[in-house]
Amino acid sequence: MTDLRLSYQTIEFDKIDIHLCTLRDNQEFSDPNQIAEKLGISSATWPIFGVVWPSGLVLAHYIKDYETGSKRILEVGCGMALSSLLLNKQSADITATDYHPEVNNFLKRNALLNGDDAIAFEQVDWTNKDDDLGLFDLIIGSDLLYEDEHTELLVSFLADHANPTCEVIIVDPGRGRKNSLSAKMTALGFTATQQKPEHTDFLVKEFKGHILKFVRTSP
Repeated sequence: MTDLRLSYQTIEFDKIDIHLCTLRDNQEFSDPNQIAEKLGISSATWPIFGVVWPSGLVLAHYIKDYETGSKRILEVGCGMALSSLLLNKQSADITATDYHPEVNNFLKRNALLNGDDAIAFEQVDWTNKDDDLGLFDLIIGSDLLYEDEHTELLVSFLADHANPTCEVIIVDPGRGRKNSLSAKMTALGFTATQQKPEHTDFLVKEFKGHILKFVRTSP
């Protein structure tokens, strides 16, 4: 991380402030030991995890007032983990996951920056069935479907980690794969709905995506 140019910002959620250390921009790159390269992460895609994207902001603002109660919550492909940091600030039971090898370093740094306990984290590969995550009551994520094959991989991962009664919330920026995702989730017994975010005054540009919600209730 020492070779990277970093940026600090504070994102406000009403009376809650979340402080973030991120990459300065999406042109930063540092993989001196080829750890990311060995995972198949190219220099072009390496920085994607390290900045806050519009979909991540939409998810965090949506989840801020969501009824989480005692639910066990998983953030998939967390990147800068804004929603995880916010939920952690609200004392929710949150676990974060990502494939990128630098994510946990930033997650630890940002939890400390906010004066909060460390967030449970596991580096996961959606193609690998051997992880220690277990099952969750609420699974969240944003901007996860970059390629067509990601849809099947994500649905398989969700199927492996969703409790019989489970909610899944995915913010999709409009990459053209939400209908395929909804069809596959419906086949798993989830009821699918989608909506535009009600308020996006925190974004610089118009948000053309949707909030996808999938709900399954055990018999």
